[in-house]
Amino acid sequence: MVKKLIVEIEQEMINLLNNMQMEELHKVLLKKLQGLTFIDEAKSKNLGGGEVDYCNIFVCAKRVEGCSEKSIKYYKSTIENMLKKLDKPVKHITTEDLRGYLGEYYKRSNCSKINIDNIRRILSTFFSWLEDENYILKSPVRRIHKIRTGKIVKETYTDENLEIMRDNCKESRDLAIIDLLNSTGIRVGELVKLDIDDIDFNERECIVEGKGDKQRRVYFDARTKIHLQNYINSRTDNNKALFVSLIEPYNRLNISGVEIRMRALGRKLNINKVHPHKFRRTLATRAIDKGMPIEQVQHLLGHQKIDTTLQYAMVSQNNVKISHRKYIG
Repeated sequence: MVKKLIVEIEQEMINLLNNMQMEELHKVLLKKLQGLTFIDEAKSKNLGGGEVDYCNIFVCAKRVEGCSEKSIKYYKSTIENMLKKLDKPVKHITTEDLRGYLGEYYKRSNCSKINIDNIRRILSTFFSWLEDENYILKSPVRRIHKIRTGKIVKETYTDENLEIMRDNCKESRDLAIIDLLNSTGIRVGELVKLDIDDIDFNERECIVEGKGDKQRRVYFDARTKIHLQNYINSRTDNNKALFVSLIEPYNRLNISGVEIRMRALGRKLNINKVHPHKFRRTLATRAIDKGMPIEQVQHLLGHQKIDTTLQYAMVSQNNVKISHRKYIG
């Protein structure tokens, strides 16, 4: 109880004292309050008007900053789960509390270290924001370092995989989807947002809307152009969407619809892990292997940070072997 009281007093004084004065105040409080016992009346009678909804304030701030609703939803659910589990005021949450929470979550959910580090990163963002806004004295996540995760070499499609998928597409729509994903590297969420009018067939390009409502220009090859035109010319509906369902009322195709179709094609052809995002990783790897500057690949994929682009690009082991013989062997 004494520790909580000291924290609350320091929070109230944070805007009035500098760091040196805060240290002296901390020493005085420890000396004067040590050994005293206090009755926590707030447990039996809510004298402070209730805990401030810091999570909601944080979410509102992120929405104003332009974060996507998908990211905001992930932020909110992660923070609320932590607060519910710890069941204590935000200002009283310690580093030990959060370490225990992350450890227990990892053990209970049996998830990957990458997922745990994502949770740590979100909690760090939340508490750092509280610190910047002077709601708390110091973020309890500061001393919780990035969780080490093993590097997993993720697969890309081979040229043979791509040709087999093309040859076995029964619908012109699916063939157009495969070629557009493969030649542009766009996200599946960007694919389903496209309208027919967004496609510039003369320049073989289109403008897609990525994360955070950011637009960028992407390009496709001649084969994709032909397959897109064949698909559009075969349609009998009036929907403005570029890709629609195969049966009436021909609604705009959604993300899950594309994913289900790709998985079914992969199972049928015995190709491992067929999903839309794999086309994106394949394009990044192919572009870098062929010498495309990493900054241009970053722009093509719509990544804010170049580190993200490097994570997507899997360097070809064969190229490493050739380079070793060229420069070293």
